[in-house]
Amino acid sequence: MALLPALRSRWQAWWQGRQPVADTHQTTQRNVYIVPTLAGVAFCGTLGVLLLASINEQLSLGYALTFALTGAGLASMHTTHANLRGLQMDLKAPEGVHAGDEYALELRLHNPGSDRFGIAVSAQLDSGATEPAWVDVPALGHAVLKLRLPADKRGLREIPRLVITTRFPLGFFRAWSYWRPSSKVWVYPRPEDVLAPFPAQAEAGAADAASTRQSASGTDFSGVRSYRRGDSMKQILWRKSALALDQGLPLWVRETEAPLAQDLWLDWRDTHGRDVEARLSRLAAWVLAAERLGQPYGLRLAGRELAPSLGAAHARACLEALAGFGA
Repeated sequence: MALLPALRSRWQAWWQGRQPVADTHQTTQRNVYIVPTLAGVAFCGTLGVLLLASINEQLSLGYALTFALTGAGLASMHTTHANLRGLQMDLKAPEGVHAGDEYALELRLHNPGSDRFGIAVSAQLDSGATEPAWVDVPALGHAVLKLRLPADKRGLREIPRLVITTRFPLGFFRAWSYWRPSSKVWVYPRPEDVLAPFPAQAEAGAADAASTRQSASGTDFSGVRSYRRGDSMKQILWRKSALALDQGLPLWVRETEAPLAQDLWLDWRDTHGRDVEARLSRLAAWVLAAERLGQPYGLRLAGRELAPSLGAAHARACLEALAGFGA
């Protein structure tokens, strides 16, 4: 009984050795496999019946028909294999998604030869193969294919093994090749549906409520200054600037001020009383809400802290920290 696991392990090691992990893939004679389909098996059976009938009845036309169909079948096998062999493919790393959503794999196929038709790509999941996505690749050209896959569990997930197949031209044979991408995808916690109020800030009294900052989006007039690149056209004082331009001076811009934004801390301890996934869900919802509001925010988890900031990179770092929590 101990022999079976050892044989299985050696088989898996040999099989994975033939499928290196990479974000690029090229179909060659070594990694393209081909077998007859059910239609192909039925076709071969029909050829056998025709051959036996021709031998028994000594039918010259029967021999001619049998051999012509056999030649067509062999040509179909060669064409099916050649339709897949020689393609070069690369993968664009997918962006992070929330659990329960789908992420898109963008595959670019490069064809150094003649036209390729009916190329299908699917993924092998634990629950079975996904629905394939189809594409034709022009001769000496390129094509882009997008395959959508489910994101079930949070964390840094490996992309499942991809299967590239074709049955062109007659469907008598199926040729395929396996591809094991090296990229991974971040699956963030799913934000809770009903947004809870932001947690009360223990440091709220330390900030000076009267403090202000200069801001292009403020409404309180603060003064005037010379034009700087990036200023809004609505801020320019056109009457004053017209006189300045006559004297060779720069444009004048209205300076405004707005209240200084207070940093918001999103703390793991503020979600107590819920299970782990629910707490991560609430923190993810707070991160997205603070980002939408333009409110600088920081994240505190057990053993990790991200300083307050704003922007897509900061939001992504916070969501990745939540996705990898407990890993």
